[in-house]
Amino acid sequence: MTTSQLIQDEKPRTARREGHPGIALTVIAACQLMVVLDATIVNIALPHIQDALKFSTTDLTWVVSAYTLTFGGLLLLGARAGDILGRRRVFMSGILLFTFASLLGGLAQEPWQLLAARALQGVGGAIASPASLALIATTFPEGPERNRAFGVFAAVSAGGGAIGLLAGGMLTDWLDWRWVLFVNVPIGILIATLTPLYINESERHPGRFDIAGALTSTLGMASLVYGFIRASEDGWRDSLTLGSFGAAVVLLLAFVFIETRAKEPITPLKMFADRNRSGTYVIMLSLAAAMFGMFFYIVLFVQNVLGYSPIKAGVAFLPVTAAIAVGAGLSQRFLPTLGPKPFMMAGSALVVIGLTWQAFITPDSSYVGGVLGPMLVFGFGMGLNFVTVTVTAVSGVAQHEAGAASGLLNATQQVGGSLGLSILTTVFGTASRDEAKKQLPKFLANGTPEQKAEFAKTHQLPAPWGHEVLAHGISTAFIPAAAMAVLALTTAWLVIKVRKSDLEALAGSVGAGIG
Repeated sequence: MTTSQLIQDEKPRTARREGHPGIALTVIAACQLMVVLDATIVNIALPHIQDALKFSTTDLTWVVSAYTLTFGGLLLLGARAGDILGRRRVFMSGILLFTFASLLGGLAQEPWQLLAARALQGVGGAIASPASLALIATTFPEGPERNRAFGVFAAVSAGGGAIGLLAGGMLTDWLDWRWVLFVNVPIGILIATLTPLYINESERHPGRFDIAGALTSTLGMASLVYGFIRASEDGWRDSLTLGSFGAAVVLLLAFVFIETRAKEPITPLKMFADRNRSGTYVIMLSLAAAMFGMFFYIVLFVQNVLGYSPIKAGVAFLPVTAAIAVGAGLSQRFLPTLGPKPFMMAGSALVVIGLTWQAFITPDSSYVGGVLGPMLVFGFGMGLNFVTVTVTAVSGVAQHEAGAASGLLNATQQVGGSLGLSILTTVFGTASRDEAKKQLPKFLANGTPEQKAEFAKTHQLPAPWGHEVLAHGISTAFIPAAAMAVLALTTAWLVIKVRKSDLEALAGSVGAGIG
């Protein structure tokens, strides 16, 4: 008997305890919350991680990118694994891997140990996250019950970022930065324990794993990101910088070659045939690139320059989540009537304004004028885009390809964020070095003997000279961030075209709760 026959003949396993849909939904939602908030819960702890493990500011970006690259790069492979091997089995495997990686990250004593753990977390998240959404269809019957479950899942996904900011601040302030990782361990163990008791196994379908496509795309993007971060410290002529860019070109070309010939490609290239869908991928890539960089550097600014505690920093970012929610609600309400283009253009224009405003940040900037104001403009613009881009990406797609279309959009967001952060880091590193050269004579002329002795050990300029260096690097980095948003705006203007039939499809998608 062949493997495919074994897969087809095996019946899905049922949970030992039926009749507890609330517990099943709680387990699924808890997994999604854990995966989503992990992208933000660590951000608040970044300054403390930097001090504890002696990261440079540019290398610190890998704490974010190591997670998002593996998560985004393997997301579609994780979804395929759930279909072929069984969603509950894959879900549990992803949770256990994510939990183990979180434990390793919390125990890290060296930078490379934390980065390896973060990459492993991303793998676990890529396995568990698509399975968690698919398990809702397996666990809940079609109709109001399933719609309510999807609503809870969407709410958790949307609110996870805000919860992560608060939780990260509290854990870092009250305990230690390591607890932003340790907190996943008891939650993950509980989820893995309850899953076989309350969640049914899905049917297994024959299929192929496009491992070559997943590896070449993930390694290609990792090489590209490494090249930009390496250039920020060692320059564009450095042999490793050039070598990483060369490897990225080879790997990404190999990825395209593999996908054009694979029987079951991980990235169906035909998804790019529709101009609206291709446009949404470009818009999401550009906006995510700007967004990840914005959050990374503003977290450093509010804690290292404004002197906010981790908890205060977490609270300081809550208004932007509210602005995103308002923008998303507005676009969802009027999208079927106006179509996606007005929201994409208006939203992208607001993001450009917000990022350009932040490019004027200085050490003397206040929270209200230098951080809150531009963040509210930025957040509202992102909110107008989120629902619009998501619905447009899946509109008009055949039912059996909807998962691939939405999964590709999610992967684009994660990979775009990593790439954008690395580009901003290159600009930040160059601008910071130039500003440090200007501030060093001022420090040597006016610094105290104690400050000079500390500088001899750490090679880090103390305040106020160090604040000038950090603020100048951040403000300069926001210039390419604004340029990325301009690319999104230009794409929305020139690429997105909407017909009456598209509006009808969009109305159906919004009504069905896709997004």
